Amino acid sequence: MSASTGLLAPWLAQQRQALLAQRGHAWLLQGPSGMGQFELGMAMVRAWLCEQPTQQGACGHCASCHSIDVHAHADLCVLMPEVDMLERGWPLSEKAQSEIDDKKRKPSKEIRVDAMRDAVEFTQRTSGRGRGKAVLVYPAEQMNAITANALLKTLEEPPGDVRFILATEAAHQLLPTIRSRCLAHTMAWPAEPEMLQWLQQQGLAAEAAQAWLRAAGGRPLDALAMAQAGKGLDVFQRLPKAVAAGDVSIFADMAPPEVVQWLQKLCHDLMCVAQGGGARYFAAQDLPPAPSAMILARWAKSLAQEARTAEHPFNAGLMTEALVAQARTVLHSKH
Repeated sequence: MSASTGLLAPWLAQQRQALLAQRGHAWLLQGPSGMGQFELGMAMVRAWLCEQPTQQGACGHCASCHSIDVHAHADLCVLMPEVDMLERGWPLSEKAQSEIDDKKRKPSKEIRVDAMRDAVEFTQRTSGRGRGKAVLVYPAEQMNAITANALLKTLEEPPGDVRFILATEAAHQLLPTIRSRCLAHTMAWPAEPEMLQWLQQQGLAAEAAQAWLRAAGGRPLDALAMAQAGKGLDVFQRLPKAVAAGDVSIFADMAPPEVVQWLQKLCHDLMCVAQGGGARYFAAQDLPPAPSAMILARWAKSLAQEARTAEHPFNAGLMTEALVAQARTVLHSKH
């Protein structure tokens, strides 16, 4: 699924229709990752700015839709961390791009206050195409307090022809004053058959679609992204027992945050099994024997602490080795 083409999964198209029928100036799309907040936000923006909108949303072929496709619409401001802007092909400001090109700094993983101030200035201009203006902020939880406060006054007293979409995977991290000025929409979680059918329409075999959806915790867009990332499905099927054997190579080419996430999934499933429940992420036959619930609880706490520093490890390779060694010890513990 691509926001640039305006094609939406069925459950997102249904939500788009309901949201476009609402009146307001700011929406907060909230829910866990992999549910399509960014795609839904882009679909709403496309419909608002489209020159020939239909009951289903944007037409997909007018000059406005084309401008959004090539990330050059004069009445659309997309705010993301610079790393995400670059990954998705959205242009940075001339100043920001120059600083990065000149190696003065690295692309930011937060939404910078300078970008927000540019966005506020954008809202005060006259619409170029006469269909109003739109600001899309994603993921909104990547605004720090200074950036969020720079947006707050404009949300309180918005110019008449601008609409905002804040899309987030962690609404609780947003300032209460930001949340209170938006119409909140919790992303719908589609039924499993609908997700599996959609994943197969994206080119995944039925068995692979089911396995990737399980690996993603039932989140369809995360499942598709994982399937398209280039790592074979067999890696994740072998992962639990490889960790139990202390095999660090199973995490080759993975950054520490991803390693921690997979170990947390493994820990979660083993805790469920230890309590007599079913696994969520891995197939039951792929799991090693579960140690005691007390041991797993201590491991879960340790992984949560590691997750806080995994983005900035002193040495990524050593951190992964330490994480796997700890996991192996846990999985072979009896008490």
